[in-house]
Amino acid sequence: MKHLLDKLNSTKLDNRIRLGVMSMLMVNDWVGFGAIKEMLGLTDGNLASHIKVLEKEGYIDLKKEFIGRKPQTSYTATIAGRKAFDDHLKALEALLKGG
Repeated sequence: MKHLLDKLNSTKLDNRIRLGVMSMLMVNDWVGFGAIKEMLGLTDGNLASHIKVLEKEGYIDLKKEFIGRKPQTSYTATIAGRKAFDDHLKALEALLKGG
């Protein structure tokens, strides 16, 4: 059973917030910072720290633009992020099925 746990992405995706962010990005092309924050019920600082982890790992890309006079930051899952998320889900499914 331990070999099933080894396949989970324990360094980045076992955290509920990072998993929530990646879940949103898997089903949407681009999601704004404010939308992620609101959907997950987070503070700016809390979300920013988790975004940094995902960005550093190469799981997400960002774009910054101005809408009117307000800056807007949006995020998308990278190919590596999509693969890591899919692998993590497959490992969870295998764990639930007992191997």
